[in-house]
Amino acid sequence: MATEKSKILVIGGTGYIGKFIVTESAKAGHLTFALVREASSSDPVKSKIIHNFKDLGVTILQGDLNDHESLVKAIKQVDVVISTVGNMQILDQTKIISAIKEAGNVKRFLPSEFGVDVDRTSAVEPAKSAFAMKVQIRRAIEAEGVPYSYVVNNCFAGYYLPTLVQFEPSGLTSPPRDKITILGDGNAKAVINKEEDIAAYTIKTVDDPKTLNKILYIKPPKNTLSMNEMITLWQNKIGKSLDKTHISEELVLKSIQESPFPINVLLSINHSVFVKGDQTNFTIEPSFGLEASELYPDVKYTSIAEYLSHFA
Repeated sequence: MATEKSKILVIGGTGYIGKFIVTESAKAGHLTFALVREASSSDPVKSKIIHNFKDLGVTILQGDLNDHESLVKAIKQVDVVISTVGNMQILDQTKIISAIKEAGNVKRFLPSEFGVDVDRTSAVEPAKSAFAMKVQIRRAIEAEGVPYSYVVNNCFAGYYLPTLVQFEPSGLTSPPRDKITILGDGNAKAVINKEEDIAAYTIKTVDDPKTLNKILYIKPPKNTLSMNEMITLWQNKIGKSLDKTHISEELVLKSIQESPFPINVLLSINHSVFVKGDQTNFTIEPSFGLEASELYPDVKYTSIAEYLSHFA
């Protein structure tokens, strides 16, 4: 095992998953750097996040994906680069790859994945095109010979569990207690993980030789459940049965076609996850990937059942 922890640069650290990863990196004892745009300092929400980073001892570097010089300068200070940029900037990561190549010192790059395994999905449009951009970045990393790990964390708990996978504009702030809508037959198994756990597994993997040039799947057994199983868990917690409405795959596909952007993207992702079961319909082979909860049993992850208890 490495005696000295890698120095980590996070690009996109003030974003949704980025802030968890920066925080975990600092708390785990890594010298941590966050590349932030100048505009972020004047944004009230982002400036508060940056202030919290500073309190944790994170070094804030001013820079931009479009400023090659600032990227190279930032990357030269670290061993590992983690990108958590948002969906609109996925293809801009080619600029990070170029800067990593020029800097010449990076031991590992973790591009902005943090979702499904984009090489193993049957998603329909528009999710198909969104995933294709991540595939493009994977192939660019491999073509350039940049050492990598791809983190496939599947679904964010914060997106899905507070409403128990209900996305109608219903204003729900906790799982429903009367009626619930189920996509398809509800038997496809999905994987939903808490953001702090995703960050913990991600930081664990940066110095692990076993995950070099591999995919790290965050797929703990207690978080790999079908919609029907999650509903049963919730019903047991609240002591009552819910009125269930199933939406056929045909109707889900029709809804995707008729919905405006970005609702159609979300619906097509949910079709892939909760109807087709794309997160769980393949076997993780050692030739391409490893499962995080098996690899790092010391991370005490929050189960779906424990997460739902907060709402019961």
